Amino acid sequence: MRSRPSRWLGGLLLILLAGTASAAPPEQPYTVKPGDVLKVSVWKEPELQAPVLVEPDGTFSFPLCGLIDARDKTVAQLQQEISSKLARFISGPVVTVALTKISGNRVYVIGQVTKPGAFVVNPRVNVMQAIAMAGGTTPFASLGNIKVIRESASGQQEALPFNYNDVVHGSGLEQNVTLEAGDVVVVP
Repeated sequence: MRSRPSRWLGGLLLILLAGTASAAPPEQPYTVKPGDVLKVSVWKEPELQAPVLVEPDGTFSFPLCGLIDARDKTVAQLQQEISSKLARFISGPVVTVALTKISGNRVYVIGQVTKPGAFVVNPRVNVMQAIAMAGGTTPFASLGNIKVIRESASGQQEALPFNYNDVVHGSGLEQNVTLEAGDVVVVP
């Protein structure tokens, strides 16, 4: 049998753990990007089962639905949209949309890294992780002058500074941002 202080400490530990678990930010659902491949199927309608490629403009077409804008929508939102469009032609359509290939969520790492190139990220990668995916930096890299080039919602490009040395030593961790589709990490 446990003593009162150990039960009290155990209860306090559970409260603290519950508090830290609820303090974590909620995970954002993946939104479909150009280049992704979806499998759309309608139950009991074999002619309405097809893989679809999300075009560079963020749209795709599906029979009886026409052109569907997939930009910034989740798979569940697309499933609902297709269901409502098909309801005009099919009574109570049961639609399934599955993400079969994530190709649109790419980031680019260029410059003084071992393997520069485009990398598919599923779905969240920060700057340090992207540099690791590119094989790390070369001995000639200017680690204090790394930049993340990002296009803002208004279409303007911005350069976010990243100091590798600071982050590796545990300071300036706010620089280690989560990358967004299309970001370019430049290691001079």
